[in-house]
Amino acid sequence: MELLWNSIKMDWPVLLPILVCAFMVVVVVFQRLSVYNKNKRDIQVLIPRIQRELAANNLQAVQNIAIQCGGVVGEVVEEATRIFSDQKTGFSRSYDISAALAIRKLEKHLTILGTIGGVAPFLGLFGTVVRILYTFQDLAVQGNQSAAVAMGIGSALIATAFGLIVAIVAVVFYNWFQSEVKHYEDDFQLIKLLFLSFVDSEEEVSAPVSASSSTSSVK
Repeated sequence: MELLWNSIKMDWPVLLPILVCAFMVVVVVFQRLSVYNKNKRDIQVLIPRIQRELAANNLQAVQNIAIQCGGVVGEVVEEATRIFSDQKTGFSRSYDISAALAIRKLEKHLTILGTIGGVAPFLGLFGTVVRILYTFQDLAVQGNQSAAVAMGIGSALIATAFGLIVAIVAVVFYNWFQSEVKHYEDDFQLIKLLFLSFVDSEEEVSAPVSASSSTSSVK
């Protein structure tokens, strides 16, 4: 503990950027955890409900389900229902735009974690180099003192340790949150396929009707 306290007192200017990065990691992690927990929905329960109402062509009920669901998933379902009722032919492209906007919300601030995960070790290494340079300077002035050398090197390595700890935490949570976003992307893809299945079924129904009408006109 004495070595840690001495390192903080002597090297706080080079440790300060690492502490700022650590604070940013904590803020982003808690903020993203709150967002993902608020938006988590059981898609296995939601999909059959939507499927039943689409089969009955009850779009108002689908809208109500989306409102009850809430969150990002509910917003995507609500927008998908609106697109389905307005423009079935261009459903896929319009839906992809809405899903991409929802994914962008879920990915917000994740680049901060990725950047800190890459930069924090170098900040720690920079602090280590600075402390070693000061240690050599003290040795040049005071002469060869093994205790001073040991203290200086130990203090220098603390900066590297801080940087590595912050980077490891940032990378772990970055990868975890990316997997959460991927899970939402899969859910949005399932919702898209569900709506597309009813778009295709309506097109298959309308095709024979148009073909029979053209045949009767030829006769």
